[in-house]
Amino acid sequence: MAPYRAAVAQVASVPFDAAASAAKAVTWIERAAAEGNALVVFPEAFIGGYPKAGDFATPVGLRKPEGREAFRRYYDGAVDLDGPELRLIAEAAARTGIFVVIGVIERDGGTLHCTVLFFDGAAGLVAKHRKLMPTAAERLIWGFGDGSTLPVLETPLGRVGAVICWENYMPMLRMHMYAKGISIYCAPTADDRDSWLPTMRHIALEGRTFVLTACQHIRRGAYPADYPCTMGDDPDTLLMRGGSAIIDPLGKVLAGPDFDGEGLLSAEIDLAEVARGKYDFDVAGHYARPDVFRLTVNERPQPAVTIER
Repeated sequence: MAPYRAAVAQVASVPFDAAASAAKAVTWIERAAAEGNALVVFPEAFIGGYPKAGDFATPVGLRKPEGREAFRRYYDGAVDLDGPELRLIAEAAARTGIFVVIGVIERDGGTLHCTVLFFDGAAGLVAKHRKLMPTAAERLIWGFGDGSTLPVLETPLGRVGAVICWENYMPMLRMHMYAKGISIYCAPTADDRDSWLPTMRHIALEGRTFVLTACQHIRRGAYPADYPCTMGDDPDTLLMRGGSAIIDPLGKVLAGPDFDGEGLLSAEIDLAEVARGKYDFDVAGHYARPDVFRLTVNERPQPAVTIER
């Protein structure tokens, strides 16, 4: 196909206010489309919020009442997949024709999941990926995904999939994505450290794929004043500093990293570069050694309760 432009949205969510975050996402979707982009990637947990520097009052062996209340508030700010917030995103994708990849906090019964959703224009919500392995204290507040939500979608823009934040340090998960032929590797994240960009460049080279990573640029003042933040109460304190970027299949940085504030970063995507890159390295193809190494992936759903009638 002909080259096209894709963008990553380095924008701050409205923590604990899913409706406001969804409305903000619509504004940036429309802006990305107006600037000629065919695809836009938002950060991890954009709708629902990433509770940066929150400890949910949970020392080892204790759950304090204020922590339970913090979780209740976070739970109330999450979204249902058939809720009004996501209808706004679907409508914006349909109106603009842009493909949207966006991080949300998803409610499922009494459990929250860090999820990435894929919206494809008139088709609406076409897939989701739940984070397989929440990192460190994230395990206090998010459930674990399973292999049933590891999509790589065949689209006119290439084969699109998403791996969230530190899932990108799971070699077997990456290999599964490569084996599915991913060419637009979306990496919504909350990691704003200097080490993140080298990780993204490594993945682009390893998978011979375009990598689009989006992180929030957000200050303490975006969170409610009574949010129990372990980084203090100064509204100007930067909780996440961005670092969003787009990298090509040979590891060249096409856009970013940006640490200056909110904004869109965009670059030209030429899928022919994927084939050119795989000429000398296809990690799941001619560079593999299945006689020595072999990966088995379980993509079956793993429900806690199965009802048989």
